[in-house]
Amino acid sequence: MKSSRFAAKLVTRLFFLLLVLAIVPLFQVDGNKLHNLYFATKHWWIFIFPIILVGGFVALFVGCTVQKYTKPDWNWLLVVATIVMMAYCATIYIQVLKLVR
Repeated sequence: MKSSRFAAKLVTRLFFLLLVLAIVPLFQVDGNKLHNLYFATKHWWIFIFPIILVGGFVALFVGCTVQKYTKPDWNWLLVVATIVMMAYCATIYIQVLKLVR
């Protein structure tokens, strides 16, 4: 149980740290380039997966925090959800950085 608690806390803290560090380069580019960035798609249902992913992450994070990381199954699900969120955010970040540079 302690290993799942440690892993969940470590991965979520690492995610939030990387999220904060990823914002810094976006402040260094021209603001007009960021203003003209749009997500245009023919199908609105493409956004369902990111919404489910973020919603699941938030629900697991809040649930684990309220339970004080005492449920190992939830902890491991939070670890998996956070790793998937890291990968998803990294791909979006790389694409946005390519567009604004």
